[in-house]
Amino acid sequence: MKVLWLSPWMRPLARIHADLLRDAGHEVRLVTTNQHPESGEPVADEWVVDPRFKRPWTWPALWRLRRRVRAFSPDVVVTELVRDPRWILLDRAAPRIDVVHDDRPHDALEAVPAWERRAFARWRAGAALTIVHSHYVADHIDADPTALVPLSSDLPESQVPPLVPADARRDFVLTGRLNEYKNIPVVLRAWSRHHRGPMHRGDELVLIGEADRDLDLPAGVRWERGPFRYADQVLTIARAKGAIAHYRVASQSGVQVLAMQLGVMPIVSGQGALPQFQPPGGPIVGVDDVAGLTAAFDRLANADVAEAQGRAARQTFERRHSPDVVAGALVAALSRAVAGPG
Repeated sequence: MKVLWLSPWMRPLARIHADLLRDAGHEVRLVTTNQHPESGEPVADEWVVDPRFKRPWTWPALWRLRRRVRAFSPDVVVTELVRDPRWILLDRAAPRIDVVHDDRPHDALEAVPAWERRAFARWRAGAALTIVHSHYVADHIDADPTALVPLSSDLPESQVPPLVPADARRDFVLTGRLNEYKNIPVVLRAWSRHHRGPMHRGDELVLIGEADRDLDLPAGVRWERGPFRYADQVLTIARAKGAIAHYRVASQSGVQVLAMQLGVMPIVSGQGALPQFQPPGGPIVGVDDVAGLTAAFDRLANADVAEAQGRAARQTFERRHSPDVVAGALVAALSRAVAGPG
């Protein structure tokens, strides 16, 4: 197949999917932007668009891109979190698949204006197929038909270090966009209890990423502010005893899947699809259960337990989210859209 993948926001993840399809023998062109902090320089068959559609000087490049898309003549078009109305012009030549990551915005910062919801509602409803990453999202969106494709990590396997042994494990990590939906006040209260308690083994809680507000940090918490970049943080996560994805609102979490890929057990809430992704026996704690979250910290503070749980997390990743598993489901979904109804 010839696949056109339109992904303005999720560039690293779209690259992973494009490479999986190429490895399976398909031809792919990725249309994207520089809005993700891991964007870097364009790679082969990657067309980068300036997203500022209110600037007149960005339009000629888009018209040139439209001609390139027509010359490519895709068999199927994949759209992922498209919010620029001009990009609708790029999908006219083939059946379209829409990728939906979440059933609703995580918080007010992700909410889209009413005009945008109206402008895109009919377009999204016209997709030949909708890809989701969890049964939770499939059950909570108005889309039919849907195809379940396991959520991939956007970290290439070539950059994954060996599983870290118990004697090198230290700290707990909370990574990504540190906004309100990540339930940080509850996490910090639980961490304070653990830090003052008898099970604390000298670890720190390491926050990695930007926040939408200042955070009042208790003892034993370190905040590494700034955009999250894999080159700077992969080893910090890989040697952690646990990774926190204890969200108030969530349907899927790349943070959770990344932790599993790196051999670190996630600590998650019972919201959204997080329990569906969690390795068997991994901690699932109510969003306001400070005592339960403290107990999860206490248990994983034991380095031997952290290593064993991390190994189980990595095995779950390989069984459910590995490149081969994702590629098979992705190719099946694209083939289904190309074949049409019936």
